[in-house]
Amino acid sequence: MASEHAVVKAEQATRLFVLLLVVTDLVMAASAFALAYVLRQSIPLPDPAEGMSPIQAYVPMLAIHVLSVLGVYFFAKLYGLSRASRVDELSGIIVGSTIGTLMGVAIDSIVLRTVVVGQDYSRVMVVYAWILTIVLVAIGRLLNDWLRRRLVRQGWGRRRVLIVGIGDVARMILQKILWTPELGYNAVGVVTMQDTTVTDLLGVPVVGAASELGAIIEQQAVDEVIIALPEDTAHRDVLWLISQCERGRVTIRVYPDLFQIIAGAVSISEMGGLPILTVRDIALKGWRRTAKRVMDIIGASIGMVMGSPVFMLIAVLIKLESPGPVFYVQERMGLDARPFPVIKFRSMRTNAEKSGPGWTTADDPRRTRVGAFLRRTNIDELPQFINVLLGDMSLVGPRPERPVYVEQFRRSIPRYMDRHREKAGLTGWAQVNGYRGDTSIAERTKYDLWYIENWSLLLDIKIIIRTVLQFFNSPNAY
Repeated sequence: MASEHAVVKAEQATRLFVLLLVVTDLVMAASAFALAYVLRQSIPLPDPAEGMSPIQAYVPMLAIHVLSVLGVYFFAKLYGLSRASRVDELSGIIVGSTIGTLMGVAIDSIVLRTVVVGQDYSRVMVVYAWILTIVLVAIGRLLNDWLRRRLVRQGWGRRRVLIVGIGDVARMILQKILWTPELGYNAVGVVTMQDTTVTDLLGVPVVGAASELGAIIEQQAVDEVIIALPEDTAHRDVLWLISQCERGRVTIRVYPDLFQIIAGAVSISEMGGLPILTVRDIALKGWRRTAKRVMDIIGASIGMVMGSPVFMLIAVLIKLESPGPVFYVQERMGLDARPFPVIKFRSMRTNAEKSGPGWTTADDPRRTRVGAFLRRTNIDELPQFINVLLGDMSLVGPRPERPVYVEQFRRSIPRYMDRHREKAGLTGWAQVNGYRGDTSIAERTKYDLWYIENWSLLLDIKIIIRTVLQFFNSPNAY
């Protein structure tokens, strides 16, 4: 009964979160319209607003504006409580507010002016209402998201999830769930493909084998099943697992294998009448490559100018703590696997690699005290703005590795060298998702390949924003 109550509580909390989000948008959109009226009266541009009617006369227009905006949000699926990034959500708000405002003006022109009140809708007020709606709704959603995360951390609306698998993939997903409570998951158990003597995974109990999956879903009142099996698992086994979940009303998620990741945007075309499946259609080419380069130059220039006082301070601190150069230059592999010298602030002692190259680990004794801080806060990477300006690197892209490691990884990781189809980056999709430092190179490669196959300027901007937000608290930075 306790688990059934937990499921009901999750469903009720989800409905409450959606209702709270709708009310927040409603209040913010209405406030934006009212504030637009005040601004139109207060600012005599392009002409004085002496002929404007009292605010009461604009109430019908306010209602139409609010309902139009919220209606567009609904059809744009902005009320799904999805875990989209804030950049994607802001993009949806901008598009939804623009379409909603235009719809409101159209409805006002057709209905209110001719049928109801005959009230004119100031063009300047339309612009004010549009801009303020975007700003206030975005602020409201940030506050709403903060409140929802606090409630989820305290146990509200947590979904009961079952993990299928006990390998590295399952361990990685379970670790993410346990370390990120704001995702809203309670891991109730782990299911193995075969009977095993393993009793738990990261403290979560093994509750049975896959042959009992349907019964386990019912017994544990599961909301979601995550199938997290190794890449060499046959697709027929995954389909069989999905069929076992049909006994309960559960959401089923499958961790994708490498092919599914790189073929995420598969398209079907024809070649002389023959059907052709396009798995790879390089996104970064033509004008897009030029646009990315322009963004690199602008971003790196701003970074160099704004960071110059910090650079000088860091240089002094490095020289005061240990003898040796301020900068550390190391050969890395970039575009088309060509080597180039990457520039970093020196964070280790000058004899750190007297025994040969070594992978950096937590509490690495080779680091200096200043270097430990630089690595933890990612400041040691900032001189690579110079590499970006020189054209060796981009602001966003797969992080470059040393030739000795590239030679190792290319033998053991499928398609590893495809990371070098684009310029190396100061930050990357893998890094903002926690794959840096002493983490799985295979998983990091998957994220890098997905980035290359799905590149867009908006994705680069999203990664840059997430990098800035994580700057002083980047996972696995040491």
